Amino acid sequence: MKVLVIGSGAREHALVRALTLDPTVAAVIAAPGNPGTDALALNVPVDATDPASVVALAEQHEVDLVVVGPEAPLVAGVADALREAGIRCFGPGAEAARLEGSKAYAKGVMAAAEVPTAMAHVCTSEEQLAEALDAFGAPFVVKDDGLAAGKGVVVTEDRAAAMEHGLACLAKGDDARVVIEEYLDGPEASLFCICDGSTVVPLDLAQDFKRIFDGDEGPNTGGMGAYSPLGWAPERLVDDVVARVAQPVVDEMARRGTPFVGVLYVGLALTSRGPRVIEFNVRFGDPETQSVLARLESPLAVLLAAAADGRLDEHDPLRWSPQASVTVVVAAEGYPAAPRTGVEIGGLEEIAAGDLAESVHVLHAGTTWADDGRLVSSGGRVLSVVALGEDLEQARARAYAAVDLVELDGGHHRTDIALRASRGEIHA
Repeated sequence: MKVLVIGSGAREHALVRALTLDPTVAAVIAAPGNPGTDALALNVPVDATDPASVVALAEQHEVDLVVVGPEAPLVAGVADALREAGIRCFGPGAEAARLEGSKAYAKGVMAAAEVPTAMAHVCTSEEQLAEALDAFGAPFVVKDDGLAAGKGVVVTEDRAAAMEHGLACLAKGDDARVVIEEYLDGPEASLFCICDGSTVVPLDLAQDFKRIFDGDEGPNTGGMGAYSPLGWAPERLVDDVVARVAQPVVDEMARRGTPFVGVLYVGLALTSRGPRVIEFNVRFGDPETQSVLARLESPLAVLLAAAADGRLDEHDPLRWSPQASVTVVVAAEGYPAAPRTGVEIGGLEEIAAGDLAESVHVLHAGTTWADDGRLVSSGGRVLSVVALGEDLEQARARAYAAVDLVELDGGHHRTDIALRASRGEIHA
């Protein structure tokens, strides 16, 4: 199989890495890719949100499968264009991608499918916004209705800050909307569900860390780290989420004539009243993907091709490593507000050649080559350092030992990824 992966972040690097380990894959093309994928695949330029450009690229390289990483190309209809051209694609069409592209649309689907989720108000005016904030009270949960690269949500005790974020969301255009939700208590979990339009195959659970600082302090980010598996999760949680959330949503999307083919990312809060859906994404989440794929032993391309072909019901049960995986994100100085770019990155060769090489790999996110050949930062989240261990404690130790070897002036990271879980301090 020849596989084309669309995207340029650490998630896409993780996908490329997993695909190259699949014995059924002869070649991987990354578009546009990054310096990390360049070592494993053929990097080619593309306008990822232009359906015609992606179709032309897939036809030029005669690929057998296209895997769309980010949400923006899916919302732009790239998957629709590929299927219309007769090219096998893993990723939902534009209408199905509205599950992530519009929080209000997702709430409507959840209501129709009777999915347990937070109560919410969809607001289109300052008056409605103020009324919704007062109705729910603190902590306030304010969500941009559209795509916001994982940073469109504010959770705060400060009503003025909640109002400010809500007004900023409404200021984006005449049709702008903002969603105000009730606050959900309890630990959070992420579940990726591979879907072929009718069948759902869940991956293993993960937990990510959205806040910038230790102890879940500071503003939301795209994600500062993750780990898998969740030893503290209830034994039947995955089966319960598939039965009560993923399968009903896939069935509802099929009923609407917009079958969902791709990854349904279910963000959960394990509340005192049971699991509740926080949000849906329509692609692999970052940085959870980095930890989950590090533990997946089944061939990834075979799984994704089966979903694209509508044959998931024929796929063998997934195989998982018993090891734990911890991902720590190394971010640029100033992230998430104003990341500093163009900073030289070092230490990666030492990680790859040292004692940690067998248990740690580094995935590129915001990196690029400078004109003089130096590897430099080009975004806020620069690297994902992924480690495997016999348990979370060992995986954490290896991940942070590798992070200590990374050279990035002004770079920063959280020091508590998976810490409470490794100590047995999380309970659902």
